[in-house]
Amino acid sequence: MTTSPAVPSGAAGDGPSISDEAAPRPVVRSEVLHRGRIVDLVRDDVDLGAAGTVTREYVVHPGAVAIVALDDHDRVLLLRQYRHPVRSRLWEVPAGLLDVDGEPPVLAAARELAEEADATAEQWHVLADFASSPGSSDEAVRVFLARGLGEVPVGSRHTRTGEEAGIEVRWVPLDEAVARVLDGSLHNPSAVVGVLAAAASRSGGWSSLRPADAPWPSRPGV
Repeated sequence: MTTSPAVPSGAAGDGPSISDEAAPRPVVRSEVLHRGRIVDLVRDDVDLGAAGTVTREYVVHPGAVAIVALDDHDRVLLLRQYRHPVRSRLWEVPAGLLDVDGEPPVLAAARELAEEADATAEQWHVLADFASSPGSSDEAVRVFLARGLGEVPVGSRHTRTGEEAGIEVRWVPLDEAVARVLDGSLHNPSAVVGVLAAAASRSGGWSSLRPADAPWPSRPGV
């Protein structure tokens, strides 16, 4: 006979709600070590109170959006392109930077979907929000679900350059995409989060979806 492990005290609903919260600590000193074309490298001396002052270096990032485009056959749009930092061609969902001043995230997502995949969508919802690497970057990513898909007219399509010029497009059943995440075949964080979030939301009848303009606490100024 097997027995269930004991539940540690406080693990069954006691204490604060399971929700991240903004809790900035005082910055004693800050300097920009490198100012880049897209991101900056910053060093902060942070006052942690009783724990003392620590020095942390991190990347300041404009933020990004990603899109899980799902067609009427439950297939998700995946793109493969070269990513130099990891020296690999990765299967990803369409995504891009929040690099246009004043552009709402959902419009940035629509723009990226058109530019990277020549696709449009009539229905937009928020699937998930995540911090891509909170120990070394302040990048915040919002993942949208796009449905009611269509095509950008041929004459209005974006001319892709650089790594995007070699983008390969494939429509993959959502269940297969989930399997590829779980067997270690897919590594792009927006694809991993987006695919799993879409499958989880679908299993709940899509009741978890948020409006396209839902508050984004980690990007309050967007």
